[in-house]
Amino acid sequence: MPPAGDAEEYPDEVEERLVNEEYKVWKKNTPFLYDLVITHALEWPSLTVQWLPLKEEKPDAGYSKQQLILGTHTSEGEQNYLMRAEVQLPLEESETDGRGYDEERGEVGGFGSSAGRISIVQQINHDGEVNRARHCPQAHGLCKPDIRLTGHKNEGYGLSWSAQREGYLLSGSDDAQICVWDVKGTTQSNRQLPALHIFQGHLGVVEDVAWHPRHADLFGSVGDDKKLVIWDLRKPHAAAQDKEVEAHTAEVNCLAFNPFNEYVVATGSADKTVALWDLRNMTSKLHLFERHDEEVFQVGWSPHNETILASSGADRRLMVWDLSRIGDEQTPEDAEDGPPELLFIHGGHTAKISDFAWNGSDEWVVASVAEDNILQIWQCAEHVWAD
Repeated sequence: MPPAGDAEEYPDEVEERLVNEEYKVWKKNTPFLYDLVITHALEWPSLTVQWLPLKEEKPDAGYSKQQLILGTHTSEGEQNYLMRAEVQLPLEESETDGRGYDEERGEVGGFGSSAGRISIVQQINHDGEVNRARHCPQAHGLCKPDIRLTGHKNEGYGLSWSAQREGYLLSGSDDAQICVWDVKGTTQSNRQLPALHIFQGHLGVVEDVAWHPRHADLFGSVGDDKKLVIWDLRKPHAAAQDKEVEAHTAEVNCLAFNPFNEYVVATGSADKTVALWDLRNMTSKLHLFERHDEEVFQVGWSPHNETILASSGADRRLMVWDLSRIGDEQTPEDAEDGPPELLFIHGGHTAKISDFAWNGSDEWVVASVAEDNILQIWQCAEHVWAD
């Protein structure tokens, strides 16, 4: 047994031991908490993940083929790649998986020991690490790595394609600027495309940007100045900042518009909280979600359920929230686990979660990537949300 002083002398080792113990507990409980868990170790960590809207069903084999976009974050001068992965997911009506637990792999609902459930099928050379990769909703097969969009002076993580206006791309950067491009304005001979609009409204890093899913001229941005800003392209450039609010007590890292309710937007912050806002009245929050122990870096709404929101961050946890349960009565024992709206906690990662994505085809299926090089595809058990 180590001396009592070890915790002070070697905090990193103590932290690592604690993380490993938590992971063992999570792994042991996966058969009861999940209908599906697939874990895949990547060669390099990916800072980004997104499902492509392609689903090829193989009823005879009992699975569907789907695809993911990933990237690499290499070191020591190693080549970086934008990657496309192919995923085999069991069909709901299939008995192939039997919701069985694979002890060796630590997986639920897989295909025994068969290979190739997740495989990298395409790698495209990329200059520098891939901070964020997103497909164009109107042309998800489009890939033009030979066109460089200019306008930013520094790197960034915020990236959003317009669902309403084909080819319109929005990005935020560490240079405090927001750029809008129309990628349809390129030609074969034109290898560089300047920004259509450049907006400056934040006083520091612009951490994230997002187009409104229903209104072609509206988008939102958040930044290190703690602000949430709503922009309107219909207004004169100097007055495009339609609304703004100091959204959190620390840097705001992410935002997401609700795909079902045009007035609702969520933000996540370094203050460890997720906030809910009504665009019609932003003087105060609709609700504050509190359960994360560290910075929140991603928020994302379920594409299938209006009231389901997920958030992830540096605490290695992905929280799934159900807005319809806000204010529900709880027993003292349940209250110790979190507020009533906290539906589920995914604890399968041993490092900061970099990104996650809801599956647009299969309800409750999520892909998440973390700095531990791990890609996980998972689905919480039906009893979690059906209660």
